Amino acid sequence: MSSLFTTVGKTRNGYDPEEVDDFFEHARDVYEGRVPERLTSTEIQASVFDLVRGGYDTHEVDAALDRLEGAFIARQRAEYVAAHGQQAWMNALAERGKPAYDVDDVDDLCDRLVAYFDRQVPITAAEIRSATFGRARGRDGYAEGPVDAFFARAIEVLLGVE
Repeated sequence: MSSLFTTVGKTRNGYDPEEVDDFFEHARDVYEGRVPERLTSTEIQASVFDLVRGGYDTHEVDAALDRLEGAFIARQRAEYVAAHGQQAWMNALAERGKPAYDVDDVDDLCDRLVAYFDRQVPITAAEIRSATFGRARGRDGYAEGPVDAFFARAIEVLLGVE
């Protein structure tokens, strides 16, 4: 099987090619619906590979994992929007009593993103990644899952721009 990843020199460590190829092949099967399993962005983030001499360049594999995670997040969002509508996704409120994000904090960061894309006000993926939101409960806040997915997609877009 041929891979898109290059290997490092035989004296350096890189990710184990067999593990990486198997993981990406499985992810492709899941994404294209050839297997009935689901793969979450959290599982992609948690993937680890052994280091071996002459393995795949870790930076290339890590960048591909980021793109893969973004693709699964984008699909998750698209499925939610198709089932419930765009407005429902944007206004997804947490279930009663469950932890949620403060509406004003989330809206402020969304406003910064809009300003970035409209007027090129500077913002980086690192700023979004390190953003923190106050806590709310239930219907007083935004559900964490859709908000996390939205900002993960924003980070993916910004990484493609930076």
